[in-house]
Amino acid sequence: MVLFSWGFHSAYAIENGLAFYVRGYMHTGLVNVVYDEGTDTFTVRTFNPDGSIKQEETEVYLDCLVSTIDGMVERCPDYANRVKKTYGISK
Repeated sequence: MVLFSWGFHSAYAIENGLAFYVRGYMHTGLVNVVYDEGTDTFTVRTFNPDGSIKQEETEVYLDCLVSTIDGMVERCPDYANRVKKTYGISK
């Protein structure tokens, strides 16, 4: 369910993986997740608007995939305060 907090949309298949767009606190734009069969891990990349790689995490195991993407897209240091401000939560 956490992927919905990223504003996940417009997913499509790429070679050995998935590309999708997000609207997170730390990244808005394209994300690619590519599987490496040789190491049985994933590479996660976020991209700048010009198509250059913004951030890359390699050798990500499946059990860490969601938390890795969350750290690249959404989970900023002041996350709790930003959520409260975004949704008008006073407590």
